Amino acid sequence: MSGPLLQVSDLSAGIEGAELLHHIDLTIREGETHVLMGPNGAGKSTLGNTLMGNPAYHVTGGRIFFGGEDITELGADKRAAMGMFMSFQNPLEIPGLSLESFIRNAIRISTGKPLKIFQFKKQLEAAMEILQMDASYVERDLNVGFSGGEKKKAEILQLLMLDPKLAILDETDSGLDVDAVRTVSRGIEEYQKERGGALLVITHSTRILDSLHVDRTHVLVKGRIAETGGAELVDEINRGGFERFTEE
Repeated sequence: MSGPLLQVSDLSAGIEGAELLHHIDLTIREGETHVLMGPNGAGKSTLGNTLMGNPAYHVTGGRIFFGGEDITELGADKRAAMGMFMSFQNPLEIPGLSLESFIRNAIRISTGKPLKIFQFKKQLEAAMEILQMDASYVERDLNVGFSGGEKKKAEILQLLMLDPKLAILDETDSGLDVDAVRTVSRGIEEYQKERGGALLVITHSTRILDSLHVDRTHVLVKGRIAETGGAELVDEINRGGFERFTEE
């Protein structure tokens, strides 16, 4: 069995003086798929943002290790360069910066090496074909005027091109119709099966999990992990919701 890729030890964190996460322990190994579920306001997005180093969120206790290195104090740019990636519920719109330019600059910054343009273009076309994206999308300003489904496809396109070691997907299937979920799932499946990346999938719905092998499921309630199990926990939540986990 491979060693831990991400190891979270006794992590507490919050925002604007309010502690929202309490004593979180989490270990993700290379190639594993972990699912984080819980009721609204449980702290799921807070955990994702804290792991990624969003400066609005502050660690008040515990440590975060990635690839054996303590990254608790590192900024999001350093974590991204090490191989971490996060897709957001509501991706930002950036006028004046094309999707292609954004991806190209992100790759150059994360690798620290100049890009081979022909190879980059070829990889970009292949990734867009997987996601059934029209070639014109990469020329458009990042997320400006994009529908919800187009924004999520653009996020998964970035995932495929950046090829991180760990991807944190925050409500990637939120607001998508069945066809869009299927297309986005195809991209996630490509990332994991063909590239061996690890996943932390934060979700309310389980449609996006249909094509993935779930290794561990974590139920977050009031900022604490109430229970951890296998894929059977996803099935239980589908049947009965979170009532069992929220009972005092």
